[in-house]
Amino acid sequence: MNPLNSVTGAIVSGVVLMVLVALALPGGFDFASLDRLLHIIAGITWIGLLYYFNVVQIPGLAAANADPGGPGGAGITRYIAPRALLWFRWAAVVTVLSGILFIESHYRASAGAGLGQVLMLKDGFAVIGIGSWLGLILLFNVWVLIWPNQKKVLGIKPATDAEKASARKTATLASRVNFVLSIPMLMCMGGQSHGLPF
Repeated sequence: MNPLNSVTGAIVSGVVLMVLVALALPGGFDFASLDRLLHIIAGITWIGLLYYFNVVQIPGLAAANADPGGPGGAGITRYIAPRALLWFRWAAVVTVLSGILFIESHYRASAGAGLGQVLMLKDGFAVIGIGSWLGLILLFNVWVLIWPNQKKVLGIKPATDAEKASARKTATLASRVNFVLSIPMLMCMGGQSHGLPF
């Protein structure tokens, strides 16, 4: 059986390959940094799906719904969107929790500063602190604005046509806000870990 024929098989294959590469690295791999790796992978999943929604799915569904002779967006809204939103919202949770774990384990050990100092933007932690606040805002939008409204749009939660239209507007606006905020958030996250001068 080819492991690449399933999502689970591909994930397991990637993890096995990661371990093999880590063991083959000169000097080995610091497995204590798995929280950083989890934060990066979950973050890529979360923000990748955010970009997919904003750059591909929303404009694609608008075009499909505007095409009177086309297939419409039923296939996307029934099969793709619920699965993408599942990965999207839980990747958001894992990204934030692994980020908190990383801050607590690495910043406290190396600089004596934990989450409180980071979120208070103390000296030396303003960049990661701003990135953390932006990430928390994005997480809030995912769970409080996007997901509850998408449940109405997708028919997971009963709603009238007017409620669905309003929910679509709210979810789209919150998603666009997250899209915009993700850009400075990524700058801050990369800037702190790579020592960029801002």
